[in-house]
Amino acid sequence: MHLFELTRTLIDIESITGNELAVGHFVHNYLAELAGRFDGTVERIEVEPNRYNVLACFGEPKVTLSTHLDTVPPFIPSREDEEFIWGRGACDVKGIIASMLHAAERVLSEGGRGLALLFVVGEERNSAGAYHMAKLPRGSQYLINGEPTECKLALGSKGALRYEVTAHGRMAHSAYPELGESAIDKLLDALEAMRRIALPTDQVLGPSTMNIGIIQGGRAPNVISDFAKAEILIRLVDDGEATKAAVQKACEGRAEAVEVLCLPAIHMEAVEGIETSVVSYTTDIPAFGGAWGRPLLLGPGTIHVAHTSEERVPKRELEAAVELYALMVRRLLSA
Repeated sequence: MHLFELTRTLIDIESITGNELAVGHFVHNYLAELAGRFDGTVERIEVEPNRYNVLACFGEPKVTLSTHLDTVPPFIPSREDEEFIWGRGACDVKGIIASMLHAAERVLSEGGRGLALLFVVGEERNSAGAYHMAKLPRGSQYLINGEPTECKLALGSKGALRYEVTAHGRMAHSAYPELGESAIDKLLDALEAMRRIALPTDQVLGPSTMNIGIIQGGRAPNVISDFAKAEILIRLVDDGEATKAAVQKACEGRAEAVEVLCLPAIHMEAVEGIETSVVSYTTDIPAFGGAWGRPLLLGPGTIHVAHTSEERVPKRELEAAVELYALMVRRLLSA
């Protein structure tokens, strides 16, 4: 299947996190055809019911091409023009899957061995697929992870620290607030204290940042709230330990902060001849925990349009990614 056709076919298989089954079937069947031609193996590795990772090996793995199968909502079908392919997952991450499949076929047709392809579920929510594979290493020495980097090799990526912050109070009629205890007031005080935390900065990755993404709570405008909740995401530039302590202190006596996810920041290495950058988002790399080898991060498209209604990937970058993935695999196989 042509690179652009394959990208559009993948986009048009809805795979919002938790619903990766159909795209997993498609990728498995595609890899099974490659395995039949190039003496490889392909397997489904169940993560939970109706959700599985897909792994193909061609010889004993030394280099692994990997990215995720899921996308964020809502589903947006594909379209294309002269310059771009559009749709949900165009750059994050269906175009990357297509580029990796084409690069692998190219390396294999040249006689390359020691290559694996690993596609995992759940990156957009909790990296469930990558955490599962961290327990099942196959000896790979290098992990080339795919995320939109504009075809530049990322020297580092920020981590992620996610919290659910919950406050409890006591309901009362709003005409008599002294008879109640507002959970919303408590939550607002906790969030304000969190916003005053002095977050760290890294020379390469830049500043750590915080986003209050969701706030929920209350019963009615004339009722003192007995419950309120917020979801927070902090982009880490270190291991997060100092920030965790600061969050707990900010919430003390006001609300309960429950850690949902913590992925540390990652520093990576360069490959001679490939342009480099630094990215502020988080990937599956920390969840793999080094079990699949030393990490490298590269992919077509820009993160600035990922997760938006305008998501797209330049066709020229899809083609460039095939060349770059093949080049990196060749170099690492011969290292």
